[in-house]
Amino acid sequence: MIPNILSIAGSDPSGGAGIQADLKAISANGGYGMAAITALTAQNTMGVVDVQTVKPEFVVSQIHAVLSDITVHAIKIGMLGTSAVTQAVATALQDVKAPIVLDPVMVAKGGDRLLSQTAVSALRDVLLSRATLITPNLPEAADILETSEAQTRDDMLAQAKALLAFGPKAVFLKGGHLEHNDSPDLLLDNNGAVWFEAVRVATPNTHGTGCTLSSALATQLALKTDLNAACQAAKSYIQGAIAAADDLSVGHGHGPTDHFFALRG
Repeated sequence: MIPNILSIAGSDPSGGAGIQADLKAISANGGYGMAAITALTAQNTMGVVDVQTVKPEFVVSQIHAVLSDITVHAIKIGMLGTSAVTQAVATALQDVKAPIVLDPVMVAKGGDRLLSQTAVSALRDVLLSRATLITPNLPEAADILETSEAQTRDDMLAQAKALLAFGPKAVFLKGGHLEHNDSPDLLLDNNGAVWFEAVRVATPNTHGTGCTLSSALATQLALKTDLNAACQAAKSYIQGAIAAADDLSVGHGHGPTDHFFALRG
């Protein structure tokens, strides 16, 4: 079966993040990608120039158009931008039974804020509890929890437990911001904690890694019944995409990962 995966996220015209990265990652992981666009951005590898959010009712129309016609096997949620869009998406998905992977996109790689401060409250109040899996990095976790960023693995475990208390079924906390040579990620659910280890890849080309990983996870959750296996497959995929990133020559800032590295040998 080729699973149908719906991404609800913003557009990145440079192709490294957002909807464009999502569709590439979904395809590379064996899914059929679909998209409901929440925002248009003017950005490149150097940063975000401008953002135009989509009206909440039109975001909902896109979601309903897909759900009314197509069997959706998993959903990935990325950039939402505003409180109104966040609440609208939560309402639109309230009867959905498919796995939902929520990547709480808050700040772009270049430091530009992509989720308003007021929308963070809506994320906590109405959307985290609907998620099968949330995939924050350490700054995003700290933003949601209104605390300082985790510095150690013990900090990560404590913050993952605090995030789990908001109601998602599982937390996949990404440890790439730790100042070490490794890049550990932590999966926490009611069955306990599992660490996924990887050696840090020395490259500046990591634009869109969060979007890419969460889309891979959504696809793998549709393909596999075991959460640990899905996380391991997605982790291996993003590591391969980052390792091959320097083979691309895209822009003068934080370049993208190579989503289709496996096709190039």
